[in-house]
Order: sequence, then structure tokens, then C-alpha cells
Amino acid sequence: MVTELCRKHGMSSATYYAWKAKYGGLEVSEAKRLRALEDENGRLKRLLADAMLDNAGLKDLLAKKW
Repeated sequence: MVTELCRKHGMSSATYYAWKAKYGGLEVSEAKRLRALEDENGRLKRLLADAMLDNAGLKDLLAKKW
């Protein structure tokens, strides 16, 4: 049954079981909230990486001046 559904929707059964392990016990609203939090976490990680890159660039610039 699962194999047939996966084939019909063009995904592997391993993908289905990974999805089931991650989202299996969640309600739709909880899954949406989790997705929103993951998106926000990714955005914050990018902001932190940009700030750290700017900080490293400024340190290099100041080190070269001295």
C-alpha cells in the first residue's frame, strides 16, 4: 500500500518513512508551526553568519592598518 502510494506521487518509500518519523504524531497546525520555526531558524543562522563575516573582515582590516 505505502509503496504504491509513494510510486504514484513520485517519491521513495524511504522519504515517506523519514517524513512519518518527523511529522507522524503532529497535527497540521503543529507541523505548520514547526516549518515556520525551521524557516526562522535558517534566517537567523544566515544573519549570524553575515555578522560574523563582517566582524572577521573588520578585524583583518584593522590588523593590516596597524
